[in-house]
Amino acid sequence: MSHPLRRAAAGAIAGLLAIALAACIPVQPVVPAPPRPDVPGVAFDGRPARQGGDLVMALSSEPDRLDPTTSSSLYTRYVMNTMCEKLYDIDAEGDLVAQLATALPNISPDGLTVTIPVRTGIRFADGTPFDASAVVTTLQRHLTLEGSTRRGELGPIAGMEAPDASTVVIRYERPFAPLTASLADRAGMMMSPKAIAELGADFGRSPVCVGPFRFAERVPQTSITVVRDPNYYAADQVHLDSITYRIMTEPNIRAANLRSGDVQVADRISPQDVDALQLENGIGVLQIGSLGYQAVTFNVGNVDGTGEPPQPIDTPIASDPRVRQAFALSMDRTALVYSVFNNWYDPACSPISPDSPFSTPASEACQPYDPARAQQLLAEAGVPTPYRLTMLVSNDADNLRFAQALQASVRAGGFEIAIQPVEYSTLLDVQERGDFEVLHLGWSGRIDPHGNMFNFLTTEASSNYSGYSNPEVDRLLREAAQLTDPAARAETYGRVVQIVQRDLPLLYVYRLRNLTAYTTNVAGIEAYADGVVRLGRAGFLAEEGD
Repeated sequence: MSHPLRRAAAGAIAGLLAIALAACIPVQPVVPAPPRPDVPGVAFDGRPARQGGDLVMALSSEPDRLDPTTSSSLYTRYVMNTMCEKLYDIDAEGDLVAQLATALPNISPDGLTVTIPVRTGIRFADGTPFDASAVVTTLQRHLTLEGSTRRGELGPIAGMEAPDASTVVIRYERPFAPLTASLADRAGMMMSPKAIAELGADFGRSPVCVGPFRFAERVPQTSITVVRDPNYYAADQVHLDSITYRIMTEPNIRAANLRSGDVQVADRISPQDVDALQLENGIGVLQIGSLGYQAVTFNVGNVDGTGEPPQPIDTPIASDPRVRQAFALSMDRTALVYSVFNNWYDPACSPISPDSPFSTPASEACQPYDPARAQQLLAEAGVPTPYRLTMLVSNDADNLRFAQALQASVRAGGFEIAIQPVEYSTLLDVQERGDFEVLHLGWSGRIDPHGNMFNFLTTEASSNYSGYSNPEVDRLLREAAQLTDPAARAETYGRVVQIVQRDLPLLYVYRLRNLTAYTTNVAGIEAYADGVVRLGRAGFLAEEGD
């Protein structure tokens, strides 16, 4: 069947599209990126904090639903991080640490029983006690709520119980190694049982969790405000009265507001701006490598939406892997990435970061740049050239710049891309519904490869936006999750990458360097490799006389 694009994302973009098509970003000679030290945070370092005040953070895109069970946006994680603590977290080095749990899980010798000790004597923002039964309530919601994107992150749970207020016991059908890592992200964000009962599927309209701040207000497409929560168990460590997350999609606008002091923190600083910002008085930059990836997604079977059985799509790009292989061979990945992003980002060929302990030569292997072979594959597939595709892309300057350069790069291989810019939150909905032919988006990354692969590549998974289905990939990813030996898991994930590079439902292209700028009158800001900017302990520096 032919799979048409819907018109929902196609209005109000003609001007941007004209600019994108008119411009041509030349791909410059490859210059290796210089080594850059990680700067994951700015500490108070003995400097006194001023109590109170409203910190403003500029967000590059609007968050989606403020619901840990159903959200899929990095920008939602920024906001939720100040309101919804997790059972576990990662630290600046990427190690797992307890947060609402009191220690790492105890796992039985057969791997089927996981025991998690949790805090007691603390409360949710609505005053409801936090205890083991509340944890079970949240996890059950993740497993059973329609539209949950957390189900696959929790594995094959057979049952859960809270034998006492401080102990959660999870029983598995088969071992599930990624659990602790999953509970260090949205699956581990604990929600008030009272709010779950009262709000149901509308929990995201007024979320209630345990955290240094609580939800106050959302003005769609403009801002989200959180205020200090007096119920928080470590309220004495919270300095700010409130945080306002202000939506500013254009990188130059975020940079200008930093310079003026109208915002104190800005995410996703553009590689076009960061070098200049680093030289300015009164502005600092946090930087750290990413666990995630940016990719081109081909719709090979997402007809009825994610989570539904894949259906055939009768177009060459969807039905014939040779056409997708030709596209990959047409892309000069290294030159493209370094040129477009001023050597700040790195080429990526798989969902596994090279810094991960699960990285292997198989997961780091890349398709070569070979436009002549691309032309041969298109001829073998019986596809006339230029083969025309429509690619949806987020409508900010950096993503448009990349799309233009990609457009120029793949012409030599026989492809002609029509660029369709779409607002970010709309693009999230479009990819879920399957209303696209080709799409460029990314994933902020998780410390365990399961979080970067399972939901995106297994049949009918909640984030399988391409509609991909391969029984061997399904089997290997389930097998990898059961293994406890890191080397065996790494080898299995490498085998999956090899299959995915052959089938190409996703073409992994580059890996961001997380760049967060701040004004130097604030401290306590942290930005880790999971992409989340942490503001729970941030504050203004006290001035003389405060």
